Amino acid sequence: MAIHLTKDSKVLVQGMTGGEGMKHTRRMLAAGTDVVGGVNPRKAGRTVDFDVPQCLDGLGGAPSAVPVYGTVREGREATGADVSVVFVPPAFAKAAVLEAADAGIGLVVVITEGIPVHDTIAFTAYAQRTGTRVIGPNCPGLITPGQSNAGIIPADITKPGPIGLVSKSGTLTYQLMYELRDIGFSTCVGIGGDPVTGTSHIDCLAAFEADPDTELIVMIGEIGGDAEERAAAHIRDHVTKPVVGYIAGFTAPEGRTMGHAGAIVSGSTGTAQAKKAALEAAGVAVGSTPTQTARLVLAALGARA
Repeated sequence: MAIHLTKDSKVLVQGMTGGEGMKHTRRMLAAGTDVVGGVNPRKAGRTVDFDVPQCLDGLGGAPSAVPVYGTVREGREATGADVSVVFVPPAFAKAAVLEAADAGIGLVVVITEGIPVHDTIAFTAYAQRTGTRVIGPNCPGLITPGQSNAGIIPADITKPGPIGLVSKSGTLTYQLMYELRDIGFSTCVGIGGDPVTGTSHIDCLAAFEADPDTELIVMIGEIGGDAEERAAAHIRDHVTKPVVGYIAGFTAPEGRTMGHAGAIVSGSTGTAQAKKAALEAAGVAVGSTPTQTARLVLAALGARA
């Protein structure tokens, strides 16, 4: 089992023929992702040949020819695609998401960073009205190890397992995946750290709670805003599985904006200490470092066993 992304997901890549799109499409194919097409109106009708490397888990390793479509709708109608990964410049990201939503794509993963907040507000609201889930923007995407990878998360640093991971930080997503590689993950979701995102901690917590193969949830937050406090309230009221947390920014200097655009601290609001206290009050074990967080996960899984 998994959340949002499985071996049956059919993926279109908007911006596949660009430099980043080409590089990461090759890596997604190597992870076993069913990439069924790219989208570029100027290169419609072409086919891109990928020499796909083999991942450590044996996936990939075979050449793959991926067709390019002129629009998302054409790609969906030809292939049955239900996921789109967006690798387009910030100025075109809003139009790309609106196009995917209008075409009936159920999941749009927006890797692009630097998108104006008013554009993000517009396309996330529109996607919600059309029933499309947006992950991101400014995120690494999501991976269900051994099944599918939509985005830029390295596929060879972990394996399938019982841990669900939701994180604002891409780098910390990778670190926790690596630290807990001997246990493995059901799905890892990088939701992005911008002030406005399409999918929240709470969305993923609810999905992991409903997933029978996720035994424990790891939630990574960071300073700024109140998303982690709201997630703590949700955990207290709705989550029965053990949750282990980590908040990036314990050493951030007081009064200084740090990290992602969303990491803005005002007084005591949004500090790592305040978020840690809220999570602990909800029964979440919170690590002071990523390594300690991994140890708390191992201890919680041991107690559950």
